[in-house]
Amino acid sequence: MFKVGDYVICGNKGVCSVENITTLSISGVDKERMYYILKPLYMNGSTVYVPVDSAGESMRKVLEREEAQRLIAAIPDIPLLVISNDKLTEQTYRECIRTNDCQELVKIIKTIRQRKQKRIQAGRKVTAVDAKYFHIAEDNLYGELAVALDIDRNEVENYIADAIEGR
Repeated sequence: MFKVGDYVICGNKGVCSVENITTLSISGVDKERMYYILKPLYMNGSTVYVPVDSAGESMRKVLEREEAQRLIAAIPDIPLLVISNDKLTEQTYRECIRTNDCQELVKIIKTIRQRKQKRIQAGRKVTAVDAKYFHIAEDNLYGELAVALDIDRNEVENYIADAIEGR
């Protein structure tokens, strides 16, 4: 499904490169089972082991350049999350993150930006939950877009703003 050198999205680890596909010689692990050995791009010193036979559940290829550009062009039209009960806010964010879907990440970022503006105008601070999930969504989305567009992770936010303004 994936090959060495591919960039993939893996669960909550964000963008990873496939370093190897092999069996593991670790006690308690099936010596016949094949694993993807992944190196997260934005988590230094970390390694992720994913069984090849169950990788479809937690891994997908990084967006292609054209897909990333289409996503960015669609950002103004992507709706906010509808959170009918504030007690379900974190659960809603968590479910969106778990999908590993870029549009869901955009929804989180747009929703929290709007909530943040309203709270600040009301003289209140941003909630810890909003701050946490905003950071996670930005890291995951911007990390993937940086790889897809072949630009530095720190340039992604400006790239998005320029693309949306120039459409």
